[in-house]
Amino acid sequence: MIYIHKGVEFEAQEGTTYLSLARQFQNEYDAPIILAKAGNKLVELSKTVPGKNGLGQPMETKEELSFITTYDRDGHKTYERGATMMFLRAMTHVFGKKIKKLKLEYAVGDSLYFEYELRDGEVTEEKLSEVLSTMRRYRDADEKFIKMKIPTEDAIELFRRLGMRDKEQLFRYRRSSTTNIYRFGNYFDYYYGYMPPSAGCVDIFDLRLYCDGIAMILPHHTTPQTPGSVYIPAKLFDTMHRTNEWGGNIGVPTVSALNEAIADGRGRDIILASEAYQEHIIGEIAARIKEEKRRIVMIAGPSSSGKTSFSHRLSVQLNNVGLKAHPIACDNYYVEREKTPRDENGEYDFECLEALDIELFNEQMTALLDGKRVELPTFNFKKGVPEYNGSSLSIRDDDVLVIEGIHGLNDKLSYAISKDDKFKIYISAVTALNIDEHNRIPTTDNREIRRMVRDARTRGFSAKETISRWQSVRHGEQKHIFPFQEGADVMFNSASLYELAVLKTFAEPLLFAIPQDSPEWPEAKRLLKFLEYFLGLSCEDVPRNSLIREFIGGSVFPVG
Repeated sequence: MIYIHKGVEFEAQEGTTYLSLARQFQNEYDAPIILAKAGNKLVELSKTVPGKNGLGQPMETKEELSFITTYDRDGHKTYERGATMMFLRAMTHVFGKKIKKLKLEYAVGDSLYFEYELRDGEVTEEKLSEVLSTMRRYRDADEKFIKMKIPTEDAIELFRRLGMRDKEQLFRYRRSSTTNIYRFGNYFDYYYGYMPPSAGCVDIFDLRLYCDGIAMILPHHTTPQTPGSVYIPAKLFDTMHRTNEWGGNIGVPTVSALNEAIADGRGRDIILASEAYQEHIIGEIAARIKEEKRRIVMIAGPSSSGKTSFSHRLSVQLNNVGLKAHPIACDNYYVEREKTPRDENGEYDFECLEALDIELFNEQMTALLDGKRVELPTFNFKKGVPEYNGSSLSIRDDDVLVIEGIHGLNDKLSYAISKDDKFKIYISAVTALNIDEHNRIPTTDNREIRRMVRDARTRGFSAKETISRWQSVRHGEQKHIFPFQEGADVMFNSASLYELAVLKTFAEPLLFAIPQDSPEWPEAKRLLKFLEYFLGLSCEDVPRNSLIREFIGGSVFPVG
């Protein structure tokens, strides 16, 4: 097989592992290699170089070969999965049949958080140290992760025997006749996504007791060769915990449970329960704003969190508790296009704080709080200029300004407004749903699919374009939003238990439209595989005031 690596051709013999090739080129990469990319396809390092194509014919074409490190998103997720399997096996080794429940709940900070329940006793510091030592033994022995393709019926039976009922349920809705499972020593499991070749690739980790569970601390993807921070954002953790508890209480903690509900005709009940839960939380927030006599609400969150719909739903609840709310979008305070700062690539940087007319924003907000009438701008995105169309506003003492924008939690945006007047809300789509007890759903996947569906509907962007921009969007969030999230007075989780089952019907056609030879196809393929886990659910029972309507259309609010 002829490969081209960084412009240089070389021949790789049939049967050569990609791991051995990775070792040859490791010194050309700044972080440990954990996956390969052959042509347009991600490949596990344990796989071997083919000599023939899928038709049994000799490989005659040349292919680009590159490598994915633990610094890359896909590489970091692969590292996480390897560490998870090591931890689960070690827990089983130490506690055996005492384990009644062991579930990966979510990623928070640099940690993966697991909840556990033992039939007898608790996990002590001493026992946790034993688990950690066992994991280090796997690492030092460089034990292999063995991939096995078996009939799906056999996988169902295997997980039934192992007591992994969530996986047994999940595969009952699997369309493929075969399933890839992994063996690590005497431990079997299933993972959504690629795995490292061996435990030696997962060399940095630590464990500590946290809340009612265990936090496994891993390196941050930007510093993959150093231990991660033990700091866990408390407010974000509490928000995740509260939502997960609610999902468990209504009996839908995993995708398999959601699929069962849909198959049993209870999809509408899940929709109504999810919407009622969110409305209850929004009502609590409105009551707190009134009690604390705040006059300006600042809402911020990453892309596709549903900020606009949330601001309108919160306004309804504020009106309901006797206040008069006025939603205002920070997007209307963009500077003229020609004054917009540019990033390191020379492109307009619409996400930096300086892209907004901060001075005008503060002048107008303070004038409103002082009881003056103000003519508000409306930004014309086609022309790239603010316009004044006679939209004016004045407020009374019991009125509330509801401001939403990505910089809402940054005090530099509202420097002239007293902290006593501001109530800060962080919003994000932190799904309470896991694929199964050992495979979580990344928050970014949920938001990426939301954005893809909305971009196609309102902006005429293809899924290919959305995917190509996504990493830039994520970079902006890391810089401008996440550092301020713990400064919020409250956090709101905009994810709904049912939404991916609804979004699936909109997203799949968009993803299939991406050419398979394009750079965006691997990500499209990954998302398509992810959506395969869900049974589709009609959107007809989704209320018109739902945050999900901001993405699929039909909202009662002016959200595009």
